[in-house]
Amino acid sequence: MRVGVPREIKNHEYRVGLTPPSVVELVAAGHEVIVEHGAGDGIDFSDEAYVRSGARIVPTAAEVFAQSDLIVKVKEPQPHEIALLEPRHVLFTYLHLAADRPQAEGLMRSGSTCIAYETVTSSTGALPLLKPMSEVAGRMAIQVGAHYLEKEQGGRGILLGGVPGVRPARVAILGGGVAGLNAAQIAVGQRADVTIYDISNDRLAELDTFFGSQIKTVYASKAAIAAAVANAHLVIGAVLVPGAAAPKLVTRDMLKTMKRGSVIVDIAIDQGGCFETSRPTTHDDPVFEVDGVIHYCVANMPGAVARTSTFALNNATLPFVLRIAGKGAEQAMEDDPHLARGLNVSGGKIRHPAVAAALDLPYER
Repeated sequence: MRVGVPREIKNHEYRVGLTPPSVVELVAAGHEVIVEHGAGDGIDFSDEAYVRSGARIVPTAAEVFAQSDLIVKVKEPQPHEIALLEPRHVLFTYLHLAADRPQAEGLMRSGSTCIAYETVTSSTGALPLLKPMSEVAGRMAIQVGAHYLEKEQGGRGILLGGVPGVRPARVAILGGGVAGLNAAQIAVGQRADVTIYDISNDRLAELDTFFGSQIKTVYASKAAIAAAVANAHLVIGAVLVPGAAAPKLVTRDMLKTMKRGSVIVDIAIDQGGCFETSRPTTHDDPVFEVDGVIHYCVANMPGAVARTSTFALNNATLPFVLRIAGKGAEQAMEDDPHLARGLNVSGGKIRHPAVAAALDLPYER
C-alpha cells in the first residue's frame, strides 16, 4: 500500500505521523511511504533521514494525498486537507469529531474512510492510541498550571509545592483516568496537595492503592466538585467519554467561587472541554481569563513537546498502521473489532454511535 505522511499544519504542531524508524518497518513490509517535504523538520527528522529510511519525498501535501491510499497524520485534517480526501482514501489520525461538526460534515462529503486514534480500543476496553498523548497532556498540565500560578503570568503567586512553613498549592484533578493519573504523579512529585475526583468507586480504590497517603480521593458528586473548585488553586479537567463530548462539570457559577489568580487546565478541550467557560486556544495564545481565573485550553497540548510525543504516539500506532497497510482497512477492521471501533466516518456516514449522538447526526453501522 502507498502510505502518505503530510506535514502537520495546526498552530505550533510539530509532531509527525510517522518517524523514520516507523518508515523502515513499513518499507520492510513491502509498502511505499510518501512524505511531504519538511514534515519532520520541527523535531529534527530531516528529509534526508526519511529518504535513508526508504521514504520518497514530495513537495506538497496535495501530492502526498494524490499519490497515497492511506494517510497517517497526528491532528485532525484542516479544511483544505479535507478537500484533498477522496473516497479511495483511508485517513488514520486523531479526529475528535464530537466537538467539531464542520469537520465531521467535511469528512462525510469526502466519502473517505476515517479511523480515529481516540476511539480504537484494546481487549480491556482501554484506549491504547489515546493513552500516550493522555500521559503527555496529564504530565504537562501540572507543568503549565504551575507556570501560570506565578504572579508575573497573572496567577495567584503560589509555588505549587510550597516551602517549609508555607502550605503547598491545592490541586483538584477531575477524572482519574490516564491523564488524571499522570497529572497526579507530577503534582505529587512537586509536593502539591492533590485530590482526585472520579465517579467510579473502583477507580478511586485503585488510585488510593497506587498513591497511598500521597493523595486524597473523592467521589465526583456535583457538590464535591463545587467544593473542589472553590478551594483549589489549580484545577485539572481530565474527564473523557470515548467518542463523545466531554461533560460540563464546572459551571460559570462555580467558577465565580474560585480565588482570583487560580488556574484551570482543560485537557478535555479536544472533546469540547469540561468547564462551561472553556474555549480552544493555541500555543501562540494559550490562556485567557474569566472572572479572574486563568484558563489554559490548548487543543494540542502534546505538540509543545513534539519529539517526545511523536515517538510515544508511533510506539502505539505503528502496529495498527502495519495492519491497515497490509490487509486494507476493511479486512483489518473485520479481523480486529478493536480497530473497527476506531471507525468514525465512511461512505459519507457517521459510523460511531457516540460521535453521532454528540453531533445529532444519523448513525449507521
